[in-house]
Amino acid sequence: MGVLVFAPLIATAQSLANEDVLANQPEIASTRSVKTANGKPSKPDVIAQRFAVASANPLATQAGFDVLDAGGSAMDAAIAVQLVLGLVEPQSSGIGGGALILHSHDQHVVALDGRETAPALVQEDLFLDAQGKPLAFYDAVVGGRSVGTPGTLRVLALAHQRFGKLPWARLFEPAIGLARQGFAISPRLFAQLKADPFLRQDPQALAYFYESNGEPHSIGFVLKNPAYAQVLQRVAKEGVDAFYSGAIAQAVVDKVQRHPSNPGQLQLSDLRNYQAKTREAMCFEYAAAQRMLRVCGFPPPSSGLIAMGQILGMLSYVPNSQTTWVNGLPSAAWLHSYFEASRLAFADRAQYVGDPDFVPAPAGNWASLLQPEYLQQRAQRIGKQRMNTAPAGTPQGASNLSFSPSPEQQEHGTSHISVVDAQGNAVAMTTTVESSFGSRQMVQGFMLNNELTDFSFVPRDAAGKPVANRVQPNKRPRSSMSPTLVFDKATGELLMSLGSPGGALIIPFTTKTFYGVWQWGLTPQQAIDLPNFVSIGGALWLEANAFPADTLNALRQAGHELSEQELTSGLQAIVRTQINGQSVWMGGADSRREGVVMGR
Repeated sequence: MGVLVFAPLIATAQSLANEDVLANQPEIASTRSVKTANGKPSKPDVIAQRFAVASANPLATQAGFDVLDAGGSAMDAAIAVQLVLGLVEPQSSGIGGGALILHSHDQHVVALDGRETAPALVQEDLFLDAQGKPLAFYDAVVGGRSVGTPGTLRVLALAHQRFGKLPWARLFEPAIGLARQGFAISPRLFAQLKADPFLRQDPQALAYFYESNGEPHSIGFVLKNPAYAQVLQRVAKEGVDAFYSGAIAQAVVDKVQRHPSNPGQLQLSDLRNYQAKTREAMCFEYAAAQRMLRVCGFPPPSSGLIAMGQILGMLSYVPNSQTTWVNGLPSAAWLHSYFEASRLAFADRAQYVGDPDFVPAPAGNWASLLQPEYLQQRAQRIGKQRMNTAPAGTPQGASNLSFSPSPEQQEHGTSHISVVDAQGNAVAMTTTVESSFGSRQMVQGFMLNNELTDFSFVPRDAAGKPVANRVQPNKRPRSSMSPTLVFDKATGELLMSLGSPGGALIIPFTTKTFYGVWQWGLTPQQAIDLPNFVSIGGALWLEANAFPADTLNALRQAGHELSEQELTSGLQAIVRTQINGQSVWMGGADSRREGVVMGR
Protein backbone atom coordinates (compact mmCIF):
# COMPACT_ATOMS: atom_id res chain seq x y z
CA MET A 1 0.00 0.00 0.00
CA GLY A 2 2.92 2.34 0.58
CA VAL A 3 5.75 3.11 -1.78
CA LEU A 4 8.07 5.40 0.15
CA VAL A 5 11.71 4.38 0.51
CA PHE A 6 12.15 3.19 4.09
CA ALA A 7 14.29 5.43 6.24
CA PRO A 8 15.86 3.35 9.02
CA LEU A 9 15.09 4.31 12.59
CA ILE A 10 17.78 6.67 13.80
CA ALA A 11 19.55 5.73 17.02
CA THR A 12 19.07 9.06 18.78
CA ALA A 13 18.23 7.19 21.95
CA GLN A 14 19.82 6.85 25.31
CA SER A 15 19.47 3.59 27.19
CA LEU A 16 17.58 3.32 30.44
CA ALA A 17 18.70 0.27 32.28
CA ASN A 18 17.14 -0.07 35.37
CA GLU A 19 -10.07 25.01 34.59
CA ASP A 20 -10.79 24.04 31.00
CA VAL A 21 -11.54 20.51 29.94
CA LEU A 22 -11.99 20.29 26.17
CA ALA A 23 -15.39 18.91 25.26
CA ASN A 24 -14.10 16.00 23.20
CA GLN A 25 -11.03 15.05 25.20
CA PRO A 26 -10.75 13.00 28.35
CA GLU A 27 -8.24 15.14 30.18
CA ILE A 28 -6.78 18.60 30.26
CA ALA A 29 -3.67 19.54 28.32
CA SER A 30 -0.22 19.08 29.79
CA THR A 31 2.92 21.15 29.41
CA ARG A 32 5.61 19.00 27.86
CA SER A 33 8.63 18.89 30.12
CA VAL A 34 11.43 18.31 27.59
CA LYS A 35 12.02 20.67 24.69
CA THR A 36 14.64 20.96 21.99
CA ALA A 37 16.45 24.16 21.08
CA ASN A 38 13.77 25.09 18.55
CA GLY A 39 11.05 24.70 21.18
CA LYS A 40 9.58 21.49 19.83
CA PRO A 41 8.83 18.76 22.38
CA SER A 42 11.24 15.88 22.55
CA LYS A 43 12.27 12.97 24.68
CA PRO A 44 15.03 10.48 23.96
CA ASP A 45 13.94 7.08 22.70
CA VAL A 46 14.70 4.30 25.17
CA ILE A 47 16.80 1.34 24.00
CA ALA A 48 16.42 -2.12 25.53
CA GLN A 49 18.00 -5.46 24.67
CA ARG A 50 15.67 -7.95 26.35
CA PHE A 51 12.40 -6.37 27.50
CA ALA A 52 10.61 -3.05 27.76
CA VAL A 53 7.50 -1.52 29.31
CA ALA A 54 5.80 1.81 28.62
CA SER A 55 2.98 3.39 30.58
CA ALA A 56 1.52 6.77 31.45
CA ASN A 57 3.15 7.13 34.88
CA PRO A 58 6.73 6.53 36.11
CA LEU A 59 5.60 4.62 39.22
CA ALA A 60 3.49 2.27 37.11
CA THR A 61 6.29 1.73 34.60
CA GLN A 62 8.67 0.95 37.47
CA ALA A 63 6.26 -1.69 38.77
CA GLY A 64 6.15 -3.33 35.35
CA PHE A 65 9.92 -3.16 34.98
CA ASP A 66 10.45 -4.84 38.35
CA VAL A 67 8.08 -7.66 37.40
CA LEU A 68 9.88 -8.23 34.10
CA ASP A 69 13.25 -8.08 35.83
CA ALA A 70 12.06 -10.79 38.23
CA GLY A 71 11.28 -13.10 35.31
CA GLY A 72 7.62 -12.22 34.92
CA SER A 73 5.82 -12.32 31.60
CA ALA A 74 4.58 -9.35 29.60
CA MET A 75 1.10 -10.05 30.96
CA ASP A 76 2.37 -10.15 34.54
CA ALA A 77 3.95 -6.75 34.00
CA ALA A 78 0.79 -5.29 32.45
CA ILE A 79 -1.27 -6.43 35.44
CA ALA A 80 1.15 -4.82 37.90
CA VAL A 81 1.19 -1.61 35.84
CA GLN A 82 -2.62 -1.45 35.74
CA LEU A 83 -3.00 -1.86 39.49
CA VAL A 84 -0.56 1.00 40.11
CA LEU A 85 -2.21 3.21 37.47
CA GLY A 86 -5.51 2.82 39.31
CA LEU A 87 -3.82 4.44 42.30
CA VAL A 88 -1.61 7.13 40.75
CA GLU A 89 -3.66 7.96 37.63
CA PRO A 90 -7.24 7.45 38.91
CA GLN A 91 -8.64 9.93 36.41
CA SER A 92 -7.90 7.54 33.56
CA SER A 93 -8.27 3.89 34.56
CA GLY A 94 -8.67 1.48 37.43
CA ILE A 95 -10.40 -1.56 38.86
CA GLY A 96 -13.74 0.24 38.67
CA GLY A 97 -13.49 0.37 34.86
CA GLY A 98 -12.68 -1.91 31.95
CA ALA A 99 -9.86 -2.88 29.61
CA LEU A 100 -9.09 -4.42 26.25
CA ILE A 101 -5.94 -6.58 26.14
CA LEU A 102 -4.11 -7.78 23.04
CA HIS A 103 -1.53 -10.52 23.67
CA SER A 104 0.84 -12.27 21.28
CA HIS A 105 3.21 -15.21 21.43
CA ASP A 106 4.76 -16.92 18.41
CA GLN A 107 2.56 -14.92 16.01
CA HIS A 108 -0.63 -16.05 17.79
CA VAL A 109 -2.66 -13.02 18.81
CA VAL A 110 -5.48 -13.19 21.36
CA ALA A 111 -7.95 -10.41 22.25
CA LEU A 112 -9.20 -10.42 25.84
CA ASP A 113 -12.33 -8.31 26.32
CA GLY A 114 -12.84 -6.72 29.73
CA ARG A 115 -15.22 -4.05 28.45
CA GLU A 116 -17.88 -2.97 30.93
CA THR A 117 -21.48 -4.12 30.38
CA ALA A 118 -24.82 -2.39 30.84
CA PRO A 119 -26.82 -3.55 33.87
CA ALA A 120 -29.56 -6.10 33.18
CA LEU A 121 -32.30 -3.64 34.20
CA VAL A 122 -31.44 -0.78 31.82
CA GLN A 123 -33.71 0.27 28.96
CA GLU A 124 -32.70 1.98 25.74
CA ASP A 125 -34.12 5.33 26.90
CA LEU A 126 -31.57 5.46 29.76
CA PHE A 127 -30.12 8.79 28.59
CA LEU A 128 -33.34 10.50 27.47
CA ASP A 129 -35.18 13.06 29.60
CA ALA A 130 -38.90 13.18 30.26
CA GLN A 131 -39.46 14.88 26.90
CA GLY A 132 -37.52 12.20 25.03
CA LYS A 133 -34.50 14.47 24.46
CA PRO A 134 -30.90 13.41 25.14
CA LEU A 135 -29.54 14.42 28.52
CA ALA A 136 -26.70 16.91 28.66
CA PHE A 137 -23.48 14.91 28.75
CA TYR A 138 -22.46 15.58 32.34
CA ASP A 139 -26.03 15.25 33.58
CA ALA A 140 -25.71 11.67 32.37
CA VAL A 141 -22.14 11.10 33.57
CA VAL A 142 -22.10 12.28 37.18
CA GLY A 143 -23.75 9.80 39.51
CA GLY A 144 -24.83 6.18 39.32
CA ARG A 145 -26.78 6.24 36.05
CA SER A 146 -23.66 5.98 33.86
CA VAL A 147 -21.90 3.16 35.74
CA GLY A 148 -21.40 -0.09 33.85
CA THR A 149 -20.40 -3.42 35.38
CA PRO A 150 -16.60 -3.18 35.87
CA GLY A 151 -14.55 -5.62 33.82
CA THR A 152 -10.93 -4.83 34.61
CA LEU A 153 -10.24 -7.36 37.36
CA ARG A 154 -12.10 -10.16 35.57
CA VAL A 155 -10.06 -9.69 32.40
CA LEU A 156 -6.82 -9.39 34.36
CA ALA A 157 -7.60 -12.69 36.08
CA LEU A 158 -8.37 -14.35 32.74
CA ALA A 159 -5.17 -12.92 31.28
CA HIS A 160 -3.08 -14.16 34.21
CA GLN A 161 -4.62 -17.62 34.04
CA ARG A 162 -3.64 -17.90 30.39
CA PHE A 163 -0.39 -15.97 30.15
CA GLY A 164 0.95 -15.26 33.63
CA LYS A 165 4.13 -16.73 35.13
CA LEU A 166 4.55 -15.15 38.54
CA PRO A 167 2.01 -15.78 41.33
CA TRP A 168 -1.15 -13.63 41.13
CA ALA A 169 -0.57 -12.11 44.57
CA ARG A 170 2.98 -11.06 43.65
CA LEU A 171 1.60 -8.72 40.99
CA PHE A 172 -0.43 -6.78 43.56
CA GLU A 173 2.52 -6.01 45.82
CA PRO A 174 3.72 -2.77 44.13
CA ALA A 175 0.27 -1.16 44.17
CA ILE A 176 -0.49 -2.31 47.72
CA GLY A 177 2.85 -0.94 48.94
CA LEU A 178 2.35 2.42 47.25
CA ALA A 179 -1.22 2.70 48.50
CA ARG A 180 -0.12 2.12 52.07
CA GLN A 181 3.10 4.13 52.06
CA GLY A 182 1.74 6.89 49.84
CA PHE A 183 2.77 8.43 46.54
CA ALA A 184 3.53 12.02 45.62
CA ILE A 185 0.75 13.79 43.73
CA SER A 186 2.04 14.56 40.25
CA PRO A 187 1.57 17.88 38.45
CA ARG A 188 -0.90 16.26 36.06
CA LEU A 189 -3.08 14.72 38.76
CA PHE A 190 -3.03 18.01 40.67
CA ALA A 191 -4.11 19.99 37.62
CA GLN A 192 -6.88 17.50 36.86
CA LEU A 193 -8.16 17.64 40.44
CA LYS A 194 -8.14 21.42 40.45
CA ALA A 195 -9.97 21.72 37.15
CA ASP A 196 -12.65 19.09 37.71
CA PRO A 197 -16.00 20.73 38.57
CA PHE A 198 -17.78 17.55 39.75
CA LEU A 199 -15.42 15.40 41.81
CA ARG A 200 -15.85 17.44 45.01
CA GLN A 201 -19.56 16.52 45.01
CA ASP A 202 -18.66 12.98 46.07
CA PRO A 203 -17.95 12.81 49.84
CA GLN A 204 -15.33 10.05 49.58
CA ALA A 205 -13.48 11.74 46.73
CA LEU A 206 -13.62 15.09 48.50
CA ALA A 207 -12.13 13.64 51.67
CA TYR A 208 -9.40 11.80 49.78
CA PHE A 209 -8.24 14.25 47.13
CA TYR A 210 -8.94 17.68 48.67
CA GLU A 211 -8.06 19.91 51.60
CA SER A 212 -10.74 21.22 53.96
CA ASN A 213 -10.98 24.43 51.89
CA GLY A 214 -11.85 22.48 48.73
CA GLU A 215 -8.45 22.90 47.09
CA PRO A 216 -6.65 19.75 45.97
CA HIS A 217 -3.69 18.50 47.94
CA SER A 218 -0.59 20.15 46.53
CA ILE A 219 1.91 18.78 44.04
CA GLY A 220 4.23 16.47 45.93
CA PHE A 221 1.75 15.81 48.73
CA VAL A 222 2.08 12.17 49.84
CA LEU A 223 -1.34 10.64 49.30
CA LYS A 224 -2.13 7.37 51.04
CA ASN A 225 -5.02 5.10 50.10
CA PRO A 226 -5.47 2.37 52.74
CA ALA A 227 -8.95 1.52 51.44
CA TYR A 228 -7.58 0.69 47.99
CA ALA A 229 -4.78 -1.32 49.58
CA GLN A 230 -7.32 -3.33 51.54
CA VAL A 231 -9.37 -4.11 48.41
CA LEU A 232 -6.26 -5.19 46.51
CA GLN A 233 -5.09 -7.30 49.46
CA ARG A 234 -8.38 -9.20 49.47
CA VAL A 235 -8.34 -9.76 45.69
CA ALA A 236 -4.69 -10.83 45.81
CA LYS A 237 -5.43 -13.40 48.51
CA GLU A 238 -8.93 -14.58 47.60
CA GLY A 239 -9.08 -14.01 43.84
CA VAL A 240 -11.40 -11.79 41.82
CA ASP A 241 -14.57 -13.23 43.35
CA ALA A 242 -13.70 -11.08 46.37
CA PHE A 243 -14.46 -8.07 44.16
CA TYR A 244 -17.46 -9.42 42.26
CA SER A 245 -19.35 -10.68 45.31
CA GLY A 246 -19.48 -10.00 49.02
CA ALA A 247 -18.78 -6.73 50.81
CA ILE A 248 -16.86 -4.98 48.00
CA ALA A 249 -19.56 -5.72 45.42
CA GLN A 250 -22.24 -4.58 47.85
CA ALA A 251 -20.40 -1.30 48.40
CA VAL A 252 -20.22 -0.71 44.63
CA VAL A 253 -23.93 -1.44 44.16
CA ASP A 254 -24.92 0.75 47.11
CA LYS A 255 -22.87 3.62 45.73
CA VAL A 256 -24.59 3.36 42.34
CA GLN A 257 -28.14 2.81 43.53
CA ARG A 258 -28.10 5.34 46.38
CA HIS A 259 -26.78 8.37 44.53
CA PRO A 260 -28.97 11.21 45.79
CA SER A 261 -29.88 12.75 42.44
CA ASN A 262 -28.80 10.40 39.63
CA PRO A 263 -29.01 6.76 40.77
CA GLY A 264 -28.16 3.80 38.56
CA GLN A 265 -29.47 0.28 38.13
CA LEU A 266 -26.40 -1.86 38.81
CA GLN A 267 -27.23 -4.97 40.86
CA LEU A 268 -25.20 -7.59 42.67
CA SER A 269 -26.24 -10.08 39.98
CA ASP A 270 -24.63 -7.89 37.30
CA LEU A 271 -21.30 -8.14 39.09
CA ARG A 272 -21.70 -11.82 39.90
CA ASN A 273 -22.57 -12.71 36.30
CA TYR A 274 -19.95 -10.58 34.54
CA GLN A 275 -17.56 -12.54 32.30
CA ALA A 276 -14.49 -11.38 30.41
CA LYS A 277 -14.43 -12.73 26.85
CA THR A 278 -11.75 -14.18 24.62
CA ARG A 279 -12.15 -12.91 21.05
CA GLU A 280 -10.31 -13.57 17.84
CA ALA A 281 -8.05 -10.65 17.03
CA MET A 282 -8.61 -8.83 13.75
CA CYS A 283 -5.64 -8.31 11.43
CA PHE A 284 -5.01 -6.65 8.09
CA GLU A 285 -2.01 -6.52 5.78
CA TYR A 286 -0.25 -3.24 5.12
CA ALA A 287 2.54 -2.59 2.65
CA ALA A 288 4.87 -0.23 4.45
CA ALA A 289 8.12 0.95 2.97
CA GLN A 290 10.23 -2.08 2.00
CA ARG A 291 8.20 -4.64 3.93
CA MET A 292 4.72 -6.11 4.27
CA LEU A 293 3.21 -5.81 7.74
CA ARG A 294 0.52 -7.76 9.55
CA VAL A 295 -1.34 -5.29 11.77
CA CYS A 296 -3.49 -6.80 14.53
CA GLY A 297 -5.96 -5.21 16.88
CA PHE A 298 -9.28 -5.58 18.64
CA PRO A 299 -12.53 -6.59 16.93
CA PRO A 300 -15.91 -5.11 17.89
CA PRO A 301 -17.07 -3.91 20.31
CA SER A 302 -13.95 -1.85 19.58
CA SER A 303 -13.97 0.21 16.41
CA GLY A 304 -10.26 1.04 16.56
CA LEU A 305 -8.66 -1.60 14.34
CA ILE A 306 -11.39 -1.37 11.69
CA ALA A 307 -11.20 2.43 11.46
CA MET A 308 -7.40 2.44 11.46
CA GLY A 309 -7.30 -0.18 8.70
CA GLN A 310 -9.85 1.73 6.66
CA ILE A 311 -7.93 5.00 6.89
CA LEU A 312 -4.63 3.40 5.91
CA GLY A 313 -6.24 1.34 3.17
CA MET A 314 -8.09 4.24 1.58
CA LEU A 315 -4.95 6.39 1.60
CA SER A 316 -3.15 3.76 -0.44
CA TYR A 317 -5.65 4.26 -3.27
CA VAL A 318 -5.55 8.07 -3.32
CA PRO A 319 -3.36 9.45 -6.16
CA ASN A 320 -0.26 11.25 -4.89
CA SER A 321 -1.18 10.50 -1.27
CA GLN A 322 2.42 9.40 -0.70
CA THR A 323 3.78 12.95 -1.26
CA THR A 324 3.51 13.40 2.43
CA TRP A 325 6.44 15.15 4.04
CA VAL A 326 7.40 18.84 3.95
CA ASN A 327 9.96 20.35 6.32
CA GLY A 328 9.48 17.69 8.97
CA LEU A 329 5.67 17.81 8.97
CA PRO A 330 2.86 16.18 6.98
CA SER A 331 2.03 18.11 3.82
CA ALA A 332 -1.30 19.87 3.36
CA ALA A 333 -2.16 17.59 0.43
CA TRP A 334 -1.56 14.46 2.49
CA LEU A 335 -3.45 15.87 5.49
CA HIS A 336 -6.43 16.61 3.24
CA SER A 337 -6.53 13.01 2.00
CA TYR A 338 -6.02 11.69 5.51
CA PHE A 339 -8.86 13.77 6.92
CA GLU A 340 -11.24 12.69 4.17
CA ALA A 341 -10.35 9.03 4.69
CA SER A 342 -10.89 9.47 8.42
CA ARG A 343 -14.32 11.01 7.87
CA LEU A 344 -15.34 8.07 5.70
CA ALA A 345 -14.03 5.58 8.27
CA PHE A 346 -15.93 7.28 11.08
CA ALA A 347 -19.11 7.21 8.98
CA ASP A 348 -18.82 3.43 8.73
CA ARG A 349 -18.07 3.26 12.44
CA ALA A 350 -21.23 5.19 13.26
CA GLN A 351 -23.31 3.04 10.93
CA TYR A 352 -22.13 -0.47 11.73
CA VAL A 353 -20.01 -1.03 14.82
CA GLY A 354 -21.43 -2.25 18.12
CA ASP A 355 -21.27 -5.18 20.52
CA PRO A 356 -21.10 -8.25 18.23
CA ASP A 357 -23.39 -10.18 20.58
CA PHE A 358 -26.12 -7.68 19.67
CA VAL A 359 -25.09 -6.22 16.32
CA PRO A 360 -24.49 -8.38 13.22
CA ALA A 361 -21.47 -7.60 11.09
CA PRO A 362 -22.19 -6.22 7.61
CA ALA A 363 -22.12 -9.04 5.06
CA GLY A 364 -21.74 -11.42 8.01
CA ASN A 365 -18.08 -10.57 8.66
CA TRP A 366 -16.42 -7.51 10.16
CA ALA A 367 -13.54 -8.03 7.70
CA SER A 368 -15.95 -6.92 4.96
CA LEU A 369 -15.21 -3.37 6.09
CA LEU A 370 -11.52 -3.92 5.32
CA GLN A 371 -11.73 -5.62 1.92
CA PRO A 372 -9.37 -3.95 -0.59
CA GLU A 373 -12.11 -3.64 -3.24
CA TYR A 374 -14.39 -1.92 -0.77
CA LEU A 375 -11.69 0.49 0.42
CA GLN A 376 -10.73 1.30 -3.16
CA GLN A 377 -14.37 2.12 -3.87
CA ARG A 378 -14.57 4.31 -0.76
CA ALA A 379 -11.33 6.09 -1.68
CA GLN A 380 -12.86 7.24 -4.96
CA ARG A 381 -14.88 9.73 -2.92
CA ILE A 382 -11.69 11.54 -1.92
CA GLY A 383 -11.03 14.42 -4.29
CA LYS A 384 -9.17 17.69 -4.11
CA GLN A 385 -11.96 19.40 -2.15
CA ARG A 386 -13.64 18.43 1.10
CA MET A 387 -16.73 16.27 0.72
CA ASN A 388 -19.92 18.02 1.78
CA THR A 389 -20.96 14.85 3.57
CA ALA A 390 -19.06 11.64 4.25
CA PRO A 391 -21.63 8.84 4.05
CA ALA A 392 -21.32 5.28 5.23
CA GLY A 393 -20.59 2.72 2.55
CA THR A 394 -22.16 -0.65 1.78
CA PRO A 395 -19.66 -3.53 1.77
CA GLN A 396 -20.13 -6.21 -0.85
CA GLY A 397 -22.75 -8.70 0.32
CA ALA A 398 -24.40 -6.34 2.80
CA SER A 399 -28.08 -6.33 1.85
CA ASN A 400 -29.16 -3.07 3.43
CA LEU A 401 -28.48 -0.65 6.23
CA SER A 402 -30.49 -2.15 9.07
CA PHE A 403 -29.40 0.46 11.61
CA SER A 404 -29.56 4.21 11.83
CA PRO A 405 -26.17 5.98 12.08
CA SER A 406 -25.09 6.80 15.61
CA PRO A 407 -25.11 10.57 16.23
CA GLU A 408 -21.74 12.07 17.08
CA GLN A 409 -21.28 12.59 20.81
CA GLN A 410 -18.51 12.99 23.35
CA GLU A 411 -16.21 10.10 24.22
CA HIS A 412 -13.45 10.20 26.78
CA GLY A 413 -11.02 8.37 28.90
CA THR A 414 -8.29 5.80 29.11
CA SER A 415 -4.64 4.95 29.55
CA HIS A 416 -2.40 2.68 27.50
CA ILE A 417 0.24 0.08 28.43
CA SER A 418 2.70 -1.56 26.03
CA VAL A 419 4.99 -4.40 27.14
CA VAL A 420 7.41 -6.83 25.50
CA ASP A 421 9.18 -9.50 27.53
CA ALA A 422 12.36 -11.52 27.20
CA GLN A 423 10.45 -14.61 26.03
CA GLY A 424 8.96 -12.88 22.99
CA ASN A 425 5.51 -12.20 24.42
CA ALA A 426 3.90 -8.81 23.89
CA VAL A 427 0.95 -6.93 25.35
CA ALA A 428 -0.91 -3.87 24.09
CA MET A 429 -3.52 -2.96 26.69
CA THR A 430 -5.85 0.01 26.71
CA THR A 431 -7.74 0.59 29.93
CA THR A 432 -10.36 3.10 31.02
CA VAL A 433 -12.90 4.57 33.41
CA GLU A 434 -14.18 6.66 30.44
CA SER A 435 -14.48 10.33 31.44
CA SER A 436 -11.88 11.90 33.70
CA PHE A 437 -12.49 10.28 37.11
CA GLY A 438 -15.30 8.29 35.52
CA SER A 439 -18.70 8.87 37.10
CA ARG A 440 -17.03 10.91 39.87
CA GLN A 441 -18.11 8.20 42.31
CA MET A 442 -15.43 6.84 44.65
CA VAL A 443 -15.92 3.64 46.62
CA GLN A 444 -13.37 1.92 48.85
CA GLY A 445 -10.50 3.90 47.34
CA PHE A 446 -11.22 3.50 43.61
CA MET A 447 -13.26 5.36 41.02
CA LEU A 448 -16.31 3.91 39.26
CA ASN A 449 -16.60 4.23 35.49
CA ASN A 450 -19.16 6.15 33.45
CA GLU A 451 -18.81 3.72 30.55
CA LEU A 452 -22.51 3.63 29.69
CA THR A 453 -22.17 7.09 28.17
CA ASP A 454 -20.18 5.43 25.37
CA PHE A 455 -23.55 4.16 24.14
CA SER A 456 -25.54 6.42 21.86
CA PHE A 457 -27.81 8.61 23.97
CA VAL A 458 -30.31 8.56 21.09
CA PRO A 459 -31.45 4.93 20.65
CA ARG A 460 -33.50 5.37 17.47
CA ASP A 461 -33.92 7.85 14.66
CA ALA A 462 -37.10 9.80 13.94
CA ALA A 463 -38.54 6.88 11.97
CA GLY A 464 -37.89 4.43 14.81
CA LYS A 465 -34.89 2.76 13.18
CA PRO A 466 -32.51 1.53 15.91
CA VAL A 467 -28.92 2.69 16.40
CA ALA A 468 -26.41 -0.17 16.50
CA ASN A 469 -24.68 1.29 19.56
CA ARG A 470 -27.83 1.96 21.58
CA VAL A 471 -28.14 0.95 25.25
CA GLN A 472 -29.38 -2.59 25.85
CA PRO A 473 -29.21 -4.89 28.91
CA ASN A 474 -25.87 -6.73 29.33
CA LYS A 475 -24.47 -5.06 26.20
CA ARG A 476 -20.93 -3.74 25.84
CA PRO A 477 -20.68 -0.16 24.54
CA ARG A 478 -18.74 0.52 21.37
CA SER A 479 -15.15 1.50 22.06
CA SER A 480 -12.45 3.46 20.26
CA MET A 481 -9.64 1.75 22.15
CA SER A 482 -6.98 0.64 19.70
CA PRO A 483 -4.38 -1.64 21.28
CA THR A 484 -2.21 -2.61 18.31
CA LEU A 485 0.46 -5.24 17.64
CA VAL A 486 2.44 -5.21 14.38
CA PHE A 487 4.34 -8.10 12.80
CA ASP A 488 6.55 -8.68 9.78
CA LYS A 489 4.26 -10.70 7.52
CA ALA A 490 7.08 -12.67 5.91
CA THR A 491 8.92 -13.72 9.06
CA GLY A 492 6.27 -13.37 11.75
CA GLU A 493 8.64 -11.25 13.85
CA LEU A 494 6.94 -8.94 16.33
CA LEU A 495 7.75 -5.36 15.37
CA MET A 496 5.57 -3.05 17.46
CA SER A 497 3.24 -2.61 20.43
CA LEU A 498 1.22 0.61 20.25
CA GLY A 499 -1.79 2.46 21.65
CA SER A 500 -3.13 5.65 23.20
CA PRO A 501 -5.89 7.12 25.33
CA GLY A 502 -8.12 9.88 24.02
CA GLY A 503 -11.73 8.74 23.52
CA ALA A 504 -12.66 8.76 19.84
CA LEU A 505 -9.36 10.54 19.16
CA ILE A 506 -7.51 7.34 20.06
CA ILE A 507 -7.96 6.20 16.47
CA PRO A 508 -6.22 9.14 14.75
CA PHE A 509 -3.58 9.37 17.50
CA THR A 510 -2.65 5.72 17.00
CA THR A 511 -2.84 5.89 13.21
CA LYS A 512 -0.53 8.93 13.14
CA THR A 513 2.12 7.17 15.18
CA PHE A 514 1.90 3.97 13.15
CA TYR A 515 2.27 5.93 9.91
CA GLY A 516 5.13 7.99 11.31
CA VAL A 517 7.17 4.88 12.11
CA TRP A 518 6.37 2.71 9.09
CA GLN A 519 6.08 5.29 6.28
CA TRP A 520 8.06 8.28 7.44
CA GLY A 521 10.90 6.31 9.08
CA LEU A 522 10.65 8.01 12.46
CA THR A 523 11.68 6.55 15.78
CA PRO A 524 8.78 5.78 18.13
CA GLN A 525 9.43 8.91 20.18
CA GLN A 526 9.67 11.07 17.06
CA ALA A 527 6.41 9.65 15.75
CA ILE A 528 4.66 10.22 19.09
CA ASP A 529 6.00 13.77 19.26
CA LEU A 530 4.63 14.66 15.82
CA PRO A 531 1.85 17.23 16.16
CA ASN A 532 -1.54 15.57 16.45
CA PHE A 533 -4.13 16.04 13.70
CA VAL A 534 -7.60 14.52 13.89
CA SER A 535 -11.01 14.40 12.30
CA ILE A 536 -13.80 12.18 13.56
CA GLY A 537 -16.35 13.24 10.98
CA GLY A 538 -16.79 16.99 11.38
CA ALA A 539 -14.31 19.81 11.79
CA LEU A 540 -10.56 19.21 11.71
CA TRP A 541 -8.54 19.63 14.86
CA LEU A 542 -4.85 20.46 14.61
CA GLU A 543 -2.49 20.64 17.54
CA ALA A 544 -2.10 24.28 18.48
CA ASN A 545 0.86 26.29 17.15
CA ALA A 546 2.31 23.26 15.39
CA PHE A 547 1.54 23.69 11.69
CA PRO A 548 2.73 26.52 9.41
CA ALA A 549 0.32 29.09 8.02
CA ASP A 550 0.77 27.75 4.48
CA THR A 551 -0.55 24.36 5.55
CA LEU A 552 -3.52 25.86 7.36
CA ASN A 553 -4.37 28.08 4.41
CA ALA A 554 -4.15 25.19 1.94
CA LEU A 555 -6.52 23.11 4.06
CA ARG A 556 -9.00 25.98 4.29
CA GLN A 557 -8.83 26.43 0.52
CA ALA A 558 -9.71 22.74 0.19
CA GLY A 559 -12.90 23.48 2.13
CA HIS A 560 -11.93 22.37 5.62
CA GLU A 561 -13.08 24.05 8.80
CA LEU A 562 -10.09 24.08 11.16
CA SER A 563 -9.71 24.33 14.89
CA GLU A 564 -6.32 24.61 16.60
CA GLN A 565 -6.23 23.29 20.15
CA GLU A 566 -4.28 21.14 22.56
CA LEU A 567 -4.71 17.48 21.66
CA THR A 568 -3.67 15.49 24.69
CA SER A 569 -2.75 12.02 23.49
CA GLY A 570 -1.01 9.56 25.79
CA LEU A 571 0.73 7.36 23.25
CA GLN A 572 3.02 4.48 24.15
CA ALA A 573 5.02 2.61 21.52
CA ILE A 574 7.72 -0.07 21.55
CA VAL A 575 9.35 -0.96 18.22
CA ARG A 576 11.80 -3.65 17.11
CA THR A 577 14.62 -2.16 15.08
CA GLN A 578 18.28 -2.50 14.13
CA ILE A 579 21.06 -0.37 15.61
CA ASN A 580 24.60 -1.06 14.42
CA GLY A 581 23.48 -4.45 13.13
CA GLN A 582 21.93 -5.46 16.44
CA SER A 583 18.22 -6.10 16.94
CA VAL A 584 16.89 -4.06 19.88
CA TRP A 585 13.68 -2.66 21.32
CA MET A 586 13.18 1.08 21.03
CA GLY A 587 10.43 2.73 23.05
CA GLY A 588 8.71 6.08 23.26
CA ALA A 589 6.18 7.59 25.68
CA ASP A 590 4.01 10.64 25.19
CA SER A 591 5.42 13.82 26.71
CA ARG A 592 1.91 15.32 26.61
CA ARG A 593 1.29 13.29 29.76
CA GLU A 594 3.72 11.74 32.24
CA GLY A 595 4.62 8.60 30.33
CA VAL A 596 7.90 6.74 30.79
CA VAL A 597 9.54 3.75 29.06
CA MET A 598 11.90 1.44 30.92
CA GLY A 599 13.78 -1.61 29.69
CA ARG A 600 16.83 -3.77 30.08
